[in-house]
Amino acid sequence: MKIIVDTNIVFSAILNSNSRIGKILLNSKEHFQFFSCNYLQVEIHRHRNKLLKLTKLTEEHLSELESLVTEKITFIDERLIPNDLLVKTEIQLKTIDPNDTVFVALTKRLKGKLWTGDMRLYNGLKAKRFKDIILTSELSLLLDDLEGN
Repeated sequence: MKIIVDTNIVFSAILNSNSRIGKILLNSKEHFQFFSCNYLQVEIHRHRNKLLKLTKLTEEHLSELESLVTEKITFIDERLIPNDLLVKTEIQLKTIDPNDTVFVALTKRLKGKLWTGDMRLYNGLKAKRFKDIILTSELSLLLDDLEGN
C-alpha cells in the first residue's frame, strides 16, 4: 500500500522515533511504501533549529535521526504532479489548508493514502468526501491486521 506522509508525521517521528508513528515509519516497509514531496525536505530544513531545541540533540545526532527517518521515504518532485491536479486540489483545500496541496495532490496522483496527524486537514477532507486519508491510529490497526495481531 502506498502511504504519503506529510510534514507533521515526519516531525513526530524525528521528535520521538520510539513512538507509534516512529515505529510504523521505521519498521513496516514490508507492508507499506512511503512517499512524500520534496517540499517535506524543505520543511525539515526550515524548522531545523526548532527540532534541535525540542530534541536537545547535537547537530550530528539530529542529522543521523533525520536520515534514519527519511531514508524510509521515496521523495517525489512535486513538479511531476500535473498542474491541473494541483489546481483542483488547491481549490479543494482552500477552506482547509492550502499548504497541504502538494501532499494531497501526490496522494491522488499515486492513488495512495495520506497519513497525517493534522485533525483539521483530516476532518476537512473527510467532510469533502475524500477517503484516501488515514490517521496514525487507523494505520496502526491496519498494520496489526496485516501482521496478524
